[in-house]
Amino acid sequence: STSAHSPSGPKRVSSAATYFLCSKAEGQDGCKVRCLISTKVAGCNHCHTRNYGQSGGTVAEESWLTGGGTGYSGPWGTTYATNLRLYMQGFSEEQWLMKARSLRARPPMPWFALRDMSDDDLRALYRYVRQLGAAGMPAPAFVAPRIAPDTPYFSMTPQLPTAYGTDVGE
Repeated sequence: STSAHSPSGPKRVSSAATYFLCSKAEGQDGCKVRCLISTKVAGCNHCHTRNYGQSGGTVAEESWLTGGGTGYSGPWGTTYATNLRLYMQGFSEEQWLMKARSLRARPPMPWFALRDMSDDDLRALYRYVRQLGAAGMPAPAFVAPRIAPDTPYFSMTPQLPTAYGTDVGE
């Protein structure tokens, strides 16, 4: 599927897996199928669902997209995966489309993945998250650079192996 979002912008296409599975589904179940696949293909669960990666993707659906308490710390500061089930409650479907198209989030959020989704996929994602219902707690607040977070966090600052010393790149 494509989007007429911007005549000069990138062509928005659904992933092959999403298109194949969802083009065969109909009605509300079709929306759910589309979103289940889109969420796995886009990788939303990897950060926005606590313990998703550690469990090999076996977290129960009722716990999906409730955010995580582990931060991602780098030169930008420390960010946390938003609880999408609470976040989406504040938007109408049209507002969500506008937000998804204009979002410029701090790392490691791949905001460009939303930008490149079709309108149909963004709508399906919105509907799926909304039908899950509000659950969980808000994510911890952003922590500015050079301030230590008071939660567990992953360091995302590149580290040079000590074998390289200070003459790397010379």
